[in-house]
Parts: sequence; C-alpha cells; structure tokens
Amino acid sequence: MTDYQNWILEIDQKIATLSLNRPEKLNSLTPQTLYELRDISNSIKNNNDVWAIILQSEGDHFSAGMDVSQIQQMVGQDEQTYRNNLRDLQDCLDTFEALPQPIVAKIKGYCIGGGLLLACCCDFRVADTSASFHLPEVQLGIAVIMGTQRLTRITGIANTKEMVMMAERFNAEKARSYGLLHNLVEIAELDEVVEDFAIRLSQLPPRTVQIAKQIINQGASLSLRESQDLEIDLQAPLLGSADFAEGVAAFFEKRSPTFTGE
Repeated sequence: MTDYQNWILEIDQKIATLSLNRPEKLNSLTPQTLYELRDISNSIKNNNDVWAIILQSEGDHFSAGMDVSQIQQMVGQDEQTYRNNLRDLQDCLDTFEALPQPIVAKIKGYCIGGGLLLACCCDFRVADTSASFHLPEVQLGIAVIMGTQRLTRITGIANTKEMVMMAERFNAEKARSYGLLHNLVEIAELDEVVEDFAIRLSQLPPRTVQIAKQIINQGASLSLRESQDLEIDLQAPLLGSADFAEGVAAFFEKRSPTFTGE
C-alpha cells in the first residue's frame, strides 16, 4: 500500500479508515494534503474490498482548515493563477466527495474553514462534545473558498449565511442545531460510536448503498420526474444481482442476510 506524507490509510473488514496525519499543525490543509487526498480517493473508489469509509484525524483536532500560509500567498496573486489553483484544490474535495462508498466523518476538537467543508464532503458526521466549529475566512477579507454550497445543501441558506457572514465560533450543540451533525456524543464514546456506524454500513449490500448515495446526491438537483427516472435507470441492474436475491430470501426466511457484493 502506498505511503502518504499527510495521511494514513488502513483497510480492514471492508472499512477504510483514512486519517489526516498532521497533528503538529492541527491537521491544517495544504495543497499537498489535498492532492494526496485526491490520489487516495482515486485508489479506493473501485476497490471492492472497501464498503464503508471513516474519515478521521490523528491528535486532538479534526482540522484547523487551510494552512494560513496558503491563504497569505493569495494576497496580490494574479487572477488567472488564483482561478487555476483554486479550481485544482476544489477538484480534490470534489473527487473525495464523489466516492461511491458511504463516508463517516469523526470530528473532535477544531473543525475550521476548509476542514469543515472537508467534513461536509462526507455522508455522515459524528462529533464529540469537544468539537469547535468556525468559518473565519470573511474575517481575513475573503469568502469561503472550498465549496460553500456543500454547507448550504446541508444546513440551508439562512444557517449558512449566519455561519459564513458572522464568522463566529460555535460549539457542537450549535452545529447539531444547524443540522451539520448526525450524532453528538461524549468524548469517550466517539471512537465506538463511529466504528459501530461504519460496521453497520459495511454489513449492507455495497452496490445498493452506493446506488442509493448516487440517487440522493444527483437527484437533489433534478426535477421529480428526472430523479424518478434516475432511480429506475440506476436500480435496474440490481434486479439480477445475488445480493438482491439474498436480501429478499432472508426477509421471507426471517434471518439476517449475508451480502457478498455480487
């Protein structure tokens, strides 16, 4: 398995655990960090041994966001360079978000700026009571730079305006009230709760879960009729699958199904 400078990737029992490994820098993000994330995403998107993904960080904090030195380099930058660089970095998050497998973010400590938007790329977000959230970019004279609409899709326009334009820190309880979090737990419970979440996802038929994710994500921007056509088109290949037959048989036989990914 490839060694990465900023990430640790472990795959066990159908679960890929992806750990951001810059604890000495509060797990801040640099271009290299994001380029590696894109490489990792491309390496596991078609991996049949990965049915669920946990995104976490080493140390005490999820991520302090983009390294301030990177933002400093934007001052006085010519417009075309700015456009090219930012599109490239945005593509890294796009590639990660587009992974077919369900992703669970484990959030503790700082979850700031680009780190928060990285968490928004995940399908589920679980935080402990230590988590602290912040979108400080406006205070630096620039708007959010890594995909504001990710936040809007999750929390709505009004809440996103409050978070972005007021640029105030908020705690995990406030994050849950915004709709950012699927679960909020005590610090000692975080590892167990996230692991259980991922295990439950990894016990479901992977193709079905991946298609469901695609239908939800793509269908959100379509009309009702278009989204229903998408459901038909994407699910039709499942009709002859072994996992569909197993799921139906297990239901009528009143037993737990055993899915193989076929």
